[in-house]
Amino acid sequence: MIYDVIIIGGGASGLLCAIAAGQRGRRVLILDSSNKVGKKILMSGGGRCNFTNLNIEPDCFLSNNPHFCKSALSRYTQWDFIALVEKHAIPYEERQHGQLFCKGSAKEILAMLIKECEQAGVTIQTQCHVTSITEPEHNSDQQFILNSNIGKLRTHSLVIASGGLSIPKMGATNFGYKLANQFKLPVIPTRAGLVPFTFSDHIKDLSERLSGVSQKVLLSTERKQFHENILFTHRGISGPAALQSSSYWNPGEPIHIDLMPEEEITALLKKAKRDNPKTLLRNVFTKKLPKKLVEECQELFWPDSAEKLITDVTDKSLLEIASHLSNWRLVPSGTEGYRTAEVTLGGVDTDYLSSRTMEAKTRPGLYFIGEVVDVTGHLGGFNFQWAWSSGYVAGLVV
Repeated sequence: MIYDVIIIGGGASGLLCAIAAGQRGRRVLILDSSNKVGKKILMSGGGRCNFTNLNIEPDCFLSNNPHFCKSALSRYTQWDFIALVEKHAIPYEERQHGQLFCKGSAKEILAMLIKECEQAGVTIQTQCHVTSITEPEHNSDQQFILNSNIGKLRTHSLVIASGGLSIPKMGATNFGYKLANQFKLPVIPTRAGLVPFTFSDHIKDLSERLSGVSQKVLLSTERKQFHENILFTHRGISGPAALQSSSYWNPGEPIHIDLMPEEEITALLKKAKRDNPKTLLRNVFTKKLPKKLVEECQELFWPDSAEKLITDVTDKSLLEIASHLSNWRLVPSGTEGYRTAEVTLGGVDTDYLSSRTMEAKTRPGLYFIGEVVDVTGHLGGFNFQWAWSSGYVAGLVV
């Protein structure tokens, strides 16, 4: 079985690559080990698929080479994918921060991609397990030989779109990294990204008690800060601000949370002391924060002043309380790991790939696209856009 292009992985990047290549008249085969393609597309965005973002910028991507993503993102933009969605008359909506979601179901995005594949003559083979990839001993146009449970396959162009290690229950494996090693391409060490923080100290107990409570905060790591919601869970802290920050956090480092980033807390307390001297501190804060969160903060930051009227609390104590609330220092014990991570940080070293085509510089005909590459986007449709863009530019040349 000989094909012009074989793509290993039927996720977002693999499907878009197949469409672009098939439309050029290439004979394309997608291989996927799962029982159906696009599983991650179906579960994304709570089943609504946050398929791109209006504000795609290179600054919203992490990589050892921050410039690598620019070429692909500029050649297949969010507007290109939006045009495809509109061509198929899929209703969508903009949510906060430029995020675009299907109004209906993520199934519509997957159905669109499969239909485009069919129209481009792409063959999709599921439940295919590639056991080894070798190269012919003698010069041949068929540069790669794939041994699999469906037989021996040959191709001139081999595209690895096998994804990262996030959400192993969806079938994630280290296949792409092993193949990169086989062909002597370095892999930047991987770790879970866009993942909740966990705690093993008293903050774990606090998080359990506050499970389900959400608050808009400013969450800072040593490298980046995000002004979005956090959500307390029975394991630790999740929500957009925590997920975003996890990609910029290293084990052992603290995180800092400003619980009231839109308030000057010291001024708020001084005003309360002046205008309402008979009130309690917790009554000042319950107007701004969830009651359960205020009760936990009271235990942490002002237990000795819990039943004091604010007029009886010294200005020095008020300053200290304000400082705690605006700069709550926590040290996570870790993250929930790949089990719940939305993406994998690290991956195939971009220094060894062409930013224009995704082809391996040291091995013509071999391409890496999507999450397997050391390019990771922010939360909010950025990783899908990287998948579309990297898949498309490879599809133009395979």
